Amino acid sequence: MELKQKIQEDLKTALKEKKELELSVLRMLGAAITNKEKEKRYKKTRQNFPSENLSGQGKEKREMSEEELGKESQLIDEEVLEVISSEVKKRKEAILLFEKGERNDLAEKEKKEIEILQKYLPEQLSEEEVKKLAKEAVGKVGAKEIKDMGKVMAELMPKIKGKADGGSVSKIIRELLAQ
Repeated sequence: MELKQKIQEDLKTALKEKKELELSVLRMLGAAITNKEKEKRYKKTRQNFPSENLSGQGKEKREMSEEELGKESQLIDEEVLEVISSEVKKRKEAILLFEKGERNDLAEKEKKEIEILQKYLPEQLSEEEVKKLAKEAVGKVGAKEIKDMGKVMAELMPKIKGKADGGSVSKIIRELLAQ
């Protein structure tokens, strides 16, 4: 089952079981996914039809490809994971701000939302696992200085996408390159 379908099924279940927080989080996640699909569709439309003054023949072509465009704008599981990761990151940032403002009630709510969202993410790598993979990537690209960080990130991120926070990964790489 696709990740997007699983989220929709869980939303229906949360609605039936009257789980308000879960329902709220899954609705918001669904909206975020829909927005990402619209963004993807818009980009594809701009690529396929850069000019709006199409002749009659071109308009037929446009209607034919509308269905294809709809299919191509659907997010694949990897893209859905990116959306979920982004939502988790937003909540982590909000927690920091709420704690700074001494609004622990709101920080707790955000933490509960993160727990719900993390059910859809792959198991997160431990810091030790990330360090091990980062060391391998540093060795593979021959990085010696901080200026080589981009090469290391380009090598490492596809392997750990969705399994570790990008901010903590860059911090680990900085520490390795600083030594």
